Amino acid sequence: MTYSLDPAALDEAYLAFWRERHLCTLTTIRPDGSPHVVPVGVTFDPAAGLARVITNGSSTKVAYVRAAAGSGGARVAVCQVAGRRWATLEGRAHVRTDRERVAAAERRYAERYGRTPAPNPARVVIEITVERALGRG
Repeated sequence: MTYSLDPAALDEAYLAFWRERHLCTLTTIRPDGSPHVVPVGVTFDPAAGLARVITNGSSTKVAYVRAAAGSGGARVAVCQVAGRRWATLEGRAHVRTDRERVAAAERRYAERYGRTPAPNPARVVIEITVERALGRG
């Protein structure tokens, strides 16, 4: 059974799943409309309604977010799976280069994944304003 969830009222089991260490995917849309799906690390801040992906500013995923962003943001989804459990967050993404935002995203990544990312002056953060949550616990 698939569950569509209210992203402003997620239960503790769903939130705990997003704190566990799992490889995730980020789906962006290419200019031709086809999906581009890549493995990433994702952190979720339910209080702020943001999912975050740290990455190199010259990555393809960043180029696709920038190309589709406009003022409303690029439509994207992040997903994780563990056995029969899965969770997806959908929303609008923007690339942020502000050092404070990148540093905050790096700290969250270190908390979730148990390792501090290597220094990278070209690092950016893809911030996703979560509009929809889906999942199966």
